[in-house]
Amino acid sequence: MFNVLFIHTHDTGRYIQPYGYHIPTPNLMDFAQKGTLFRKAFSAAPTCSPSRSAMLTGTMPHVNGMLGLAHRGFSMTDYRKHMAHFLNQHGYETVLCGVQHESNQIEDLGYQKVLRTYQPGHAADAAEDLTNAKEVAKYLRAKETDTQPFFLSYGLLNTHRAFPADCGVNPDYVMPPYPLPDLPETRQDFAAYMGSAQLVDQCVGEVLEALRDSGKAANTLVVFTTDHGIAFPMMKCNLYDTGIGVSFIVDYPGNPAQGKVVDALVSQLDLFPTVCDICQLPEPDWLEGKSLIPLLNGQVHTIREEVFAEVTFHAAYEPMRAIRTDRYKLICLYDDHDGYVPANIDDSASKDILMQSGILAGSRDREMLFDLYLDPVERINRISDPAYQQIYQDLSARLHTWMASTGDPLLGGAVAKPSHAIVNTRTCISPQLEEFE
Repeated sequence: MFNVLFIHTHDTGRYIQPYGYHIPTPNLMDFAQKGTLFRKAFSAAPTCSPSRSAMLTGTMPHVNGMLGLAHRGFSMTDYRKHMAHFLNQHGYETVLCGVQHESNQIEDLGYQKVLRTYQPGHAADAAEDLTNAKEVAKYLRAKETDTQPFFLSYGLLNTHRAFPADCGVNPDYVMPPYPLPDLPETRQDFAAYMGSAQLVDQCVGEVLEALRDSGKAANTLVVFTTDHGIAFPMMKCNLYDTGIGVSFIVDYPGNPAQGKVVDALVSQLDLFPTVCDICQLPEPDWLEGKSLIPLLNGQVHTIREEVFAEVTFHAAYEPMRAIRTDRYKLICLYDDHDGYVPANIDDSASKDILMQSGILAGSRDREMLFDLYLDPVERINRISDPAYQQIYQDLSARLHTWMASTGDPLLGGAVAKPSHAIVNTRTCISPQLEEFE
């Protein structure tokens, strides 16, 4: 059985060098060029706990119960479906170092060893990621090669806000990503993100060097990913591609797709069955994803016709669902509130600019249909275009069928928060304010 080294960041989306952005991350670039990079990987949810619960159970958030943030009182209904519990049952030593956001009680997750960790929602000094990288490296070098296999989850706080204060990037030569305006404030904000991404790269480099030095690279599946899009307006906590598009890079001994990219549509739900396939473990019956091995082997060019993504709660209630195919996307809002929800936009200089410019006076369409070949930045809503009515009807029916088959609570109307959960009002300006429903 292969070891599994699972490296995951906070709020990175695809904004790293291997995806073509001018953000120097040489260690990740080297890993991508030697492994396999998935160009069209998508998160099940553009919010922290729901996304991570989906990755590590192989089920959508509304199926596993994680409809909001763990540190705000949300939880999964059955933690025995977490990958750590599953791998415990199959002889693995399960180890956590750094971030987890699937439970407010780390004991729920089943890890046998916890090297270092953060309390979910805790704004730790981002430099702690470097300390954690050294702990992971120490574990890898000390672990005996002939003992039980390991599953090591190394979670980085970076690139979550607040970004490191001294980013070392000159904002004068930075272009903020779409859809942000090119202003001094947004350039400075994105320069700080770039510095945080470079810190991630430094940590990843240290861990991968230790894996190679230890001799365990010859028997280890390595996965690098993130939970969702970057923490900027119209990205994180949104179902646009800027919110659900994620980095996803894998490598393992004998990988037939080393040095290649894959353009097929994949979901982070596909992580769990892929781990089972590569490590030759029986798939549990609850998995909703599909193994990526047929893509890596070149047996097929696609494993799925669509991916789904969802938001129910973040800091505030904002129920949305989406279906995305290779070319089209349908986003549906399931609430009578059609304005922006400011508490669900991370506080930042970029947010301040948009707030001052009147973003809260705007509204959103309750249904949005995008042709991603003609409109990859999702600006033109085709919902009323007669030429797209058949596509709309098809996607709408598929989305409803999926929601019904998975028992989505939104089909029964507004979803109530757990009695003990903390949820901001939909008009609250900041998630830091004590304005709760």
